[in-house]
Amino acid sequence: MIHRYLDPDESLGELLFGLIMTLTVTLGVHLLSPEQLSRPQDLAMALVGCNVAWGIIDAALYLLGSVFARNQRVHFMRKLRAMPSEARALQAIREEYGLDDAHLAPAQDLAAFYRAALDVLRYAKVERTRLRDKDWLAALMIVLLVAVTAVPGAVPILLVGDPVLAVRLANLMQIGLLFAVGYRWARVSGANPWRTGAAIVGFAVVLVVISIALGG
Repeated sequence: MIHRYLDPDESLGELLFGLIMTLTVTLGVHLLSPEQLSRPQDLAMALVGCNVAWGIIDAALYLLGSVFARNQRVHFMRKLRAMPSEARALQAIREEYGLDDAHLAPAQDLAAFYRAALDVLRYAKVERTRLRDKDWLAALMIVLLVAVTAVPGAVPILLVGDPVLAVRLANLMQIGLLFAVGYRWARVSGANPWRTGAAIVGFAVVLVVISIALGG
């Protein structure tokens, strides 16, 4: 259901973002006083509240980005139609798609593709775009994905009596989930799952350490 509204790289990226946020909180609790650490409900609420807030912010940025990208395409089509010659229009399409350097196909096939794209774009609609129902649902998915990543960390904090042990278990669960996200990411992209999972864990931990060191 999620991938009806978000691409796999977007959904996995949101999960990664949420887990980094929660790991920043649980690894940073050593900065709290013993009295603060002994109040698990407050820590769990902070964990969930932080992710919900950032999920809403990320969803709002997604909506802005969606409108911007569509209006940018509309602007490009209007600019394309104002080109003084077909050769200039084809060059603009070539620069927009940037496929020549990738060597994905022979030059004559790319030339045919650019000409076909020009024929389509000449008659495409150029109205300014608005947010669609799918955009709002994708934004909701973003909020849910970022928010749900706080739950595995909050559960041991609420259920385990020893606050130090609870935080350590939360950290281990989140690191395990980071590995799982990397493993899944590799499955989607065709990379080595074990290496990618380990790389994502290392990448996330480095970001968390930087964030904590800078007061985040």
